[in-house]
Amino acid sequence: MFKRLIFTALLVFGVTAFSEANDGIVKFRSAYSMPETIERMKNDIADKGIMFFEEIDQTKLAADAGITLRPSTLLVFGNPPLGTLFITADPDAGLDWPVRLLVYQDAKGDVWVAYTDFGWIKKRHGIRSRNKEFNMASEVISSITSTVKAK
Repeated sequence: MFKRLIFTALLVFGVTAFSEANDGIVKFRSAYSMPETIERMKNDIADKGIMFFEEIDQTKLAADAGITLRPSTLLVFGNPPLGTLFITADPDAGLDWPVRLLVYQDAKGDVWVAYTDFGWIKKRHGIRSRNKEFNMASEVISSITSTVKAK
């Protein structure tokens, strides 16, 4: 239990410290193709009992508008009993919920995963409560994305 708490604290501190230098964006390379990255994370979201709202194919939206865009997909999901607590602390926090996770491919063919750090969201909205809930959200997103993170 103690090791888990230490690991969580280091993870949250490390991600928060990293993301503050990058305007709250946490980004890493996936070890898998676009379809496998998306499928692995969607499966993990389902296995955790988290509500999956939508998969938005941004490349198709761009193509429909006559614009060429490398593969880019936005996954939208969340846990209303957890996420809505942030909105009760500050209604503007609704801009950051539900959770959005971006999967895209760069010009070299590498697949990337990006999301907004929960510590940064907390700071952005000046929420001084809900520490336990923000830590939980950070743990969950780290767990979901760990299923695809390149070593």
